[in-house]
Amino acid sequence: MSRPQEPHRPFLPFGNPFRKMSPKGSYLSPKLLALLNTFEETLQGRIKNLRPVGRDDVLRLSWMRFAMDTLCEIHTDVKALITALELPVSDWDDKWIDAYLDDSVQLLDICIAFSSEISQLKQGHLFLKCVLRNFGDAPAKQLERARSSADRWKQHVAKKNPRFENCFSAMDVLAEKLDLPKIKNSAKGKILMQAMYGVKVVSLLVCSIFAAAFSGSTKKLLDLQVPETFSWAVAFSELQAFVNTEIRSLHSNGRTTILKELEAVDTDVKKLYPIVQEGGNAVEAQVLENSISDLGKSAEKLSQGLDLLAKDVDKFFQIVLMGRDALLGNLRIGGSASNRVHRVNINVGGPMVR
Repeated sequence: MSRPQEPHRPFLPFGNPFRKMSPKGSYLSPKLLALLNTFEETLQGRIKNLRPVGRDDVLRLSWMRFAMDTLCEIHTDVKALITALELPVSDWDDKWIDAYLDDSVQLLDICIAFSSEISQLKQGHLFLKCVLRNFGDAPAKQLERARSSADRWKQHVAKKNPRFENCFSAMDVLAEKLDLPKIKNSAKGKILMQAMYGVKVVSLLVCSIFAAAFSGSTKKLLDLQVPETFSWAVAFSELQAFVNTEIRSLHSNGRTTILKELEAVDTDVKKLYPIVQEGGNAVEAQVLENSISDLGKSAEKLSQGLDLLAKDVDKFFQIVLMGRDALLGNLRIGGSASNRVHRVNINVGGPMVR
């Protein structure tokens, strides 16, 4: 790849007298500086808005949906910045292209892992429906079926999902390549890399929170160090400290289920479990009715929340995929994509990236 080309200048037989006014690799024109400032101010605002209102809201599906929507907006922002920079792919350095493609394939893998985990949790709703249906007239056989369905639900949510485990290795790869590359020969390239660094850092933080919520473990929570030179660094550090502290605090209190809506269902199942074991004879009708009603409401809330989150994850997947495809398309036109194409397959039931 060639280095970014400088704008056309009139021919000067004795050289360019203005060259000394713009040191190589360090000068940002007012227009470029304004573009960078606008992007970073917007990024800072989006990071601040991610801070949950309540202490445990970060572990609710509603916040996770908002966080995924925010990632969609941030990735759309960087696409708009690339367009505004008027920096065609033909002028991108090899390292920038490799970084973009490598990061995008890891994000796609993470999306696939999250979609798989959401799908598995949604499958558990079938067992909950069986529990509720078999509490109709509550004869002995139906209570036995309800107990069996409750057992199967507990086993289902405790079962490890191999495809979900892939998100941890993908996050590790992203974190290992988090250093901001040095750009010496292109002011536009410097802005691009700074913007992509910010997008990557926020994406990693959100993904680590999702991983903790789904897995019930804080082992993969990230503590990312952002240089203070970035205008959004303080907002990011405050968000990360707040979120990680709350999640670790909840986990240290013995909560094995960190996702709030899942915890509510688990609590309601535990309330019903002694009833189905004892056959319902020792429980007042009103207590039984209330317990069934509570489980029905919490199960439906979890199911609806997962459906909406699945759509948001898919939306983010499509944004990343379209950006990646656009870059590869431009590289193919320029004949430079042969060594960089990562095969992407979309299978029935979910995306598959190799």
